Amino acid sequence: MKEGCTPRKMSHFSGEDEALIQSMLRQLLQSVKEKISGAPSAECAEEILLHLEETDEKFHNYEFVKYLRHYIKSCLGSVIEGETENCTSAQSQEGGPGYDTLVQHVTKKTRETKEYKEMMYSLKNVMAVVVESLISKFEEDQMKNKEIQRKTQQEQHSGHFTDNCSDSDSSFNQSYTFMNQEQLQLIADRLDPSQPKEVRREAMHTLCSAPPSDVLNCESWTTLRKTLMVSLEDPDSIFTEKILRFYAKMFSSSPINMTREVYTSLAKHSELYFLSGENQIPSFSSGVDITNPDIVRLLKKVRLLNEYQKEAPSFWIRHPEKYMEEIVESTLSLLSVTQEQSQITSQKCLDPVYFLALIDVKAVWFKKWMHAYYSRTVVLRLLEKKYKSLIVASVQQCLYYFESCGSNVGESPIMGIGVQQQQHSSNKQKTFYTGQELQYIYFIHSVCLLGRLLMYTHGRKLFPIKLKNRKEWISLTDLVVLFTRIIYSSCAKETQVAHSGTYSPAGLVIEVLRMLCDRKECASECLYTSAVIDALLHPVYSLLNGKQVNVNCDETTLINIADILARIASIERGLSLLLYGETINPSGDSVIGAHMIAQFTKKLLSEDIAVLSESEMLPVLKGAFIFVCRQMYNTCEGLHVLIPYGLHESIAESWKKTSLLSERIPTPIAGAASVSSSSQESQNVMKWEESLLDNLLNFAATPRGLLLLQQTGAMNECVTYMFSRFTKKLQVSRCEKFGYGVMVTQVAATSPGTAALQSSGFIKALTTELWSVLECGRDDVRVIQPRSTPVDPIDRSCQKSFLALVNMLSSYPAVCELISNQDLPNKVEYSLSEVPTCIIDIIDRLIILNSEAKIHSLFNYEQSHIFGLRLLNVLCCNLDTLLLLESQYKVSEILLKAQKENVTESAAGPGDFIIDGLSVERNHILIRMNLVGGPSERILPPRALHQGSDPYPWPMFSAYPLPKCYLLEIPRKADVKQDSELSKLLASLGNSDRQAGWLENCRKQFYKTMKIKPNGISGNSLVELLEKFVLHLSESPDDSYFNTTEYNATDTNMKNESLSSLQKLGIKMTIRYGRYLNLLKDNAEHNLTQVLKHSEKFLKKQQITIKSSLPGYLQGGYAGYDWFASTIFLIMSGDKERTLSFLQQFSGLHVSAFLWLPRLHVSIHLPVGIAESGIHPIYFCSAYYIEMLLKAEVPLVFSAFRMSGFTPSQICQHWLTQCFWNYLDWTEICHYIATCILLGPDYQIYMCVSVFKHLQQDILQHTQAQDLQVFLKEEALLDFHVSNYLEYMDSLEQTYRAMILQDMKSIRLQST
Repeated sequence: MKEGCTPRKMSHFSGEDEALIQSMLRQLLQSVKEKISGAPSAECAEEILLHLEETDEKFHNYEFVKYLRHYIKSCLGSVIEGETENCTSAQSQEGGPGYDTLVQHVTKKTRETKEYKEMMYSLKNVMAVVVESLISKFEEDQMKNKEIQRKTQQEQHSGHFTDNCSDSDSSFNQSYTFMNQEQLQLIADRLDPSQPKEVRREAMHTLCSAPPSDVLNCESWTTLRKTLMVSLEDPDSIFTEKILRFYAKMFSSSPINMTREVYTSLAKHSELYFLSGENQIPSFSSGVDITNPDIVRLLKKVRLLNEYQKEAPSFWIRHPEKYMEEIVESTLSLLSVTQEQSQITSQKCLDPVYFLALIDVKAVWFKKWMHAYYSRTVVLRLLEKKYKSLIVASVQQCLYYFESCGSNVGESPIMGIGVQQQQHSSNKQKTFYTGQELQYIYFIHSVCLLGRLLMYTHGRKLFPIKLKNRKEWISLTDLVVLFTRIIYSSCAKETQVAHSGTYSPAGLVIEVLRMLCDRKECASECLYTSAVIDALLHPVYSLLNGKQVNVNCDETTLINIADILARIASIERGLSLLLYGETINPSGDSVIGAHMIAQFTKKLLSEDIAVLSESEMLPVLKGAFIFVCRQMYNTCEGLHVLIPYGLHESIAESWKKTSLLSERIPTPIAGAASVSSSSQESQNVMKWEESLLDNLLNFAATPRGLLLLQQTGAMNECVTYMFSRFTKKLQVSRCEKFGYGVMVTQVAATSPGTAALQSSGFIKALTTELWSVLECGRDDVRVIQPRSTPVDPIDRSCQKSFLALVNMLSSYPAVCELISNQDLPNKVEYSLSEVPTCIIDIIDRLIILNSEAKIHSLFNYEQSHIFGLRLLNVLCCNLDTLLLLESQYKVSEILLKAQKENVTESAAGPGDFIIDGLSVERNHILIRMNLVGGPSERILPPRALHQGSDPYPWPMFSAYPLPKCYLLEIPRKADVKQDSELSKLLASLGNSDRQAGWLENCRKQFYKTMKIKPNGISGNSLVELLEKFVLHLSESPDDSYFNTTEYNATDTNMKNESLSSLQKLGIKMTIRYGRYLNLLKDNAEHNLTQVLKHSEKFLKKQQITIKSSLPGYLQGGYAGYDWFASTIFLIMSGDKERTLSFLQQFSGLHVSAFLWLPRLHVSIHLPVGIAESGIHPIYFCSAYYIEMLLKAEVPLVFSAFRMSGFTPSQICQHWLTQCFWNYLDWTEICHYIATCILLGPDYQIYMCVSVFKHLQQDILQHTQAQDLQVFLKEEALLDFHVSNYLEYMDSLEQTYRAMILQDMKSIRLQST
């Protein structure tokens, strides 16, 4: 509050107070004059003032408002405080209703007080005096203003005016003169051109003083409107200036139903001005001099129109569509006006659109009109029906610009723009525009207008269009190709330098193309064609072929082109276009797009392009094109196309060189002259090194890419870089929608990837974050109330950490790498502040709570232990992980002991089991660990309690064997006679005289049998089928894939061989399952032990000794259990000799590489790099193609995996490793094995895709519930039957076999 503005304490006002209030009230009214002047009536003006606090953000800053607030506080402050205190004390005793009721009560009481009534009486009296004083001065101010205006007009009669067209005089300062219809009619008559100049000026002055609503609502408005249109032609600049000011005031203070008449009037006048032929409209040869009075007047009219064009869309939706349609049509009608075509372009007069472009270069008016559907539909409808010539002219202008650039390099009309613009680069205002510059300005306007038009479906439907003097039609593709060629046209660089990027053609076209790329439908219709890709790649093609590219296609242009290509490649359809051309066929030949980009990128990395090798921007250019390749190679289908180019090797080589260079850069010395340059160089090298690591890291997005990354030797550095970005919560890239979740899961699927995650600190950070949300809570959250008690087994706050751990520990190689041969700490005492830092600590503190010290170290014992048990349950779904945990930590013994102790106390004997969350979880896990079987072979009790008297009807136990209620009885099947189809199949296999095509015939018979009677392929029939088929293949040189060595060891030789504790537990599990299935006899355990010993010794002869930093997984034999050999043992009903004979014959076949995992463990048959990586072909080949086919065949499921952060390759590696044990019933497992052996190893891939197709609805639901990983690992594959999907698998074979089988056969080490 200003000094001296403080109101008196008493409710009395002096003369000074009255003068002060009058001054402040006048200031308030002047501040809101625009709001009041727009009111059509006094009632509306009063309404505006009443709601001023709601509509005016400056309301509380007005001095009058501050004065009133201070005055009220001085009069009523003590009263309000007293009432508030009384009411508050009453509420505290009785429990008050709340804040709102308190305010209402205090307000009511205050208004009933004597002080309030005195204050209002004094305030009303003083305001009456102040308002009366203001009204008395109204007429005096009016007379003074009139006199001043007359003198001003006389002084400016011969003077010059400035360019101030869109500014309107203050309607409040002018004072309104309210007029009746007769007065307005008189004004209209006096404005007639036949009247003397002074009379017309006086009439115009009087009209400007009238309220806009009175003028526009008068009966003579139509006459007045026509008179004003004619008067705009008056040579008297002062008079026309007054008319334009009147129009400006109408625009600023009237609603659209009134202003549209003013606008259409001015637009119609402008249209007639250009069509009359009597006015001197400049031509291209004469240019435009904006100091010329006629040009100034014309530009003011156009500017006034343009200002309204840009403002109208903000309010026209509140009015009838016909108003908006009139405005749009009058505008398009004006812009469609064309002058008579002269034979010489330079002599042609300028059209209205050139002047609009001069005022609004980037067509902002059109952008605003097209933004809302309400106006866009009208604009596009009128363009299509009546004003398509406007679009034709814009396309024609773009074409003219391009042809001018290419016709005579250095001499074209538009080429001179750069020089002209440079001459005006100083601060001096530009006053003259040449014809070439006007052409260029209209070209910019056209590009912006067309770019906005292409964004919308109905805008694109305006194409194709027919141009004058051209036979061919211009399609959407032709226009986008034209835009693309403009980017590297011969004068692009000249104009880019002249306009510093703001109005450069390349910059504007790139902006349009980016806008189209970011909109799926636009990109599909405009960009995804071979013609556009060819146009974008034209400079790349020229550089690759050693041609001298247009000198103006510099590094910046190439970088922009790479940006557009990357955006195209980041969308599925665009990616397919680059990889395969316009005919999408993944197994067919690729077209030039992806290959050309890959070749160019390799040449850039090797600096093999002479024109660019010395460029300072070369690293940025390299990065831009690597990023395009990255959008391709971070997908399975893209990597498949780019693998032959070895981009991972080229990028890794560049990274190694850059890394060495960064080590050589000297550390800047303080005070040295070269500190800044050295520091800048160091930063540039560091950025380039990080960019290369980032691009290498993205190979890990696919299973095959992860193998390539491992082979570069940069796995650890890339994962460390990923961890640094992950901790900062940075986006993967501008084209990537999701974070690093999928990539982390992909990396964690392998042993080397897991080792890299551990060394980077990722696992430590993960466990620390888990502990903070599970046990400690966040330190930076202010605790104002206790945390709510969790009601879910896994609280929402812990869900993210839980899923991250599941993703991390999903694969057995990862678990083996992290916990193999490591003991639990089992400390005597744990500090409450001791935080776990590794997976062993998580197992020790949350899962295996076998001591009081561990229990007492937890703040939230039950919640944390349930979390650990849920994690254990998911881990035990992987049978190899289950065997590892059981062999190292005796998990089941600890859980049984905990169940035994969790009973009620009873003097009579053992008490009853206590039913609680922990005992229910333990019961479920114990059954899962002990029972093996598919969905119809075992029962897993639920982990939730029921309502009612018996909340948990399932029996608990504290010692094995399990209660029989958890075992489903296997129905004994009567021996079924072989049907005719199966007999034919076995007969064809038994035929020793095999002819050409016998293999195909066998497969057809098998397919037919599976479709007609799948249950017939079981038992002895299945054994006979597999034995005969494998025998025939192993004896055929053409079908033998691996060279096998002779093996003649006997059981006597096996006496000194021993199996690991993990394998022994696996044998016990297999025997339990086999006996449950009634397949085995008494000596089965000994026979299976001998089978595993023989197979291990047999395979060791074909293994190499490697030195690896992965002690848990690669050292020694195969780290997991041999589930395939055990499956064959059960199929053979425990017959040791038949099993060994089958495995030896089978080991030479190609299919053994993918069904029998230990077969290729550090095998001599693999390239050394792959063998040393520890990454199995089932992951980098089978899982890789599963992801590729899943994306093409079941895209919704693929997208669900992306959103969940889990990968199809993880769960498929899990299923395939243990031959679908626990996920399919025994019959379906046999059918899976038989199908892959007889129909080919690629059926393994089709099988997994079929499973995902079967589970599609469940996968989508669990993705939404954010527990997809847990669902896929814990739940069996209900109602899935191989025979039901055999037809679908056959269709996949027809489409993909040629591509997949060729790649599967390439895994073998090629003999030199």
